[in-house]
Amino acid sequence: METFLIIDDPKGHYIWMNLGWQNGERITGITVYVRIRDRKFWIEEDWTENGIATDLVRAGVAKEDIVLAFHEPKMRQYTDFAVAS
Repeated sequence: METFLIIDDPKGHYIWMNLGWQNGERITGITVYVRIRDRKFWIEEDWTENGIATDLVRAGVAKEDIVLAFHEPKMRQYTDFAVAS
C-alpha cells in the first residue's frame, strides 16, 4: 500500500490518498480531499480520526472559513462551521 499527497496549488486541490493491493484486491481510497473555493476551505472527504477541520482551526483558520462539504448542504447549519452551499 502506498500513500500519496497530490497538490494542485493553482486550482486549489489537495488530496491524500492510498493506492495498492491487499489480499489480491486493488485498493484505492481518498483519506482527505480539501479544495479552496470562494476563499474557503471545502473539506470534500475526511476519513481521519480527529478531522482535518480540527487541524485547520488549530493552525488559525476561522471556522467560518471551513465548509464541511461532505455534509448535505441543509445539514451544515447544525455544525460549528460555514454553511456555504
